[in-house]
Amino acid sequence: MLLGELTMTEFQKAMRKTRTVIMPLGTVEAHGTHLPLNTDTLIIRELVKRVSERMNVFMLPPLQYGVCTSTSAHPGTIGITTSTLKSILMDIVRDAFGKGLRNFILVSGHGGGLHLSAMRDASETLVGELKGIRLGAFTIYEVLGKEVEAIAETRNDSHAGELETSLVLHLAPRLVKGRAREEYPSFPKPFVVSDKQRYWPGAVWGNPGKASVEKGEALFGLMADKLSELVKKIEKVRS
Repeated sequence: MLLGELTMTEFQKAMRKTRTVIMPLGTVEAHGTHLPLNTDTLIIRELVKRVSERMNVFMLPPLQYGVCTSTSAHPGTIGITTSTLKSILMDIVRDAFGKGLRNFILVSGHGGGLHLSAMRDASETLVGELKGIRLGAFTIYEVLGKEVEAIAETRNDSHAGELETSLVLHLAPRLVKGRAREEYPSFPKPFVVSDKQRYWPGAVWGNPGKASVEKGEALFGLMADKLSELVKKIEKVRS
């Protein structure tokens, strides 16, 4: 149920059947020279749409912008701050809670550390403030478990590598423009540098060359199953 496409009367009718809503979070972020800037949004939007239809729960329109630090200097990346992300999430959840929704799954297609920290910071505030709310906040990739190892050949694959490229090949093949070269960034940790593109020029973390439509289909199915399981569980969580 795509909440943004319902009328107010359809929304009221659907509320008799479910109080659960999933909110997909994406980014506008460089993903190598071969994937679109909205890769994170594309993947998580299609995933949540699939699970929303399967589980008959609400899907909020995707939040397109996220916190992007490591790729902040790359062409095309347009990010927001952690404080902005936290504020947006808190405003949306508070208002949706006021409309009667009670179970919230905030799921991100982007796995940046500060991005996830802002999501969890907002969630901690909300669960302390709104009595009766049930809330989960995570990136889809952290709930896949070791089953993903049966799909990916590349160890330590991450951004715009084998897995994400396979997913876009499955979901929107026309948007995949060849393959960027294999790359693994090496930031001078624990130091924080301003010229991040110097240490990560191609915005790829993994090997896009090993991507395939078949891997993307298998991974998307795994992601849908894992998210569906969490939808089933959220109503059993003690708030």
